[in-house]
Amino acid sequence: MDQSFHLQKLGDSFKAMRTNRGLTQEALARLAGVTRLKVIAIEAGRSSMSVENHARLATALGAELSLQPRTRPTLEELKDFQ
Repeated sequence: MDQSFHLQKLGDSFKAMRTNRGLTQEALARLAGVTRLKVIAIEAGRSSMSVENHARLATALGAELSLQPRTRPTLEELKDFQ
């Protein structure tokens, strides 16, 4: 899996959150303090956008950026943590 998959998935999440809140790209851009073109680029999953711009959009949407493992540990693996 390459980074473009993850960037597109993140962009799709931003777009879904924006539309669920009834915001236009322009309105989100104003709330986040970025240009509409940056919102478009992030929603498109372009790699040229900085983490700071992603964080600005997340903050404007009342969300946070977080990392999650692709797989969860097995019960056998968890036994080592008791």
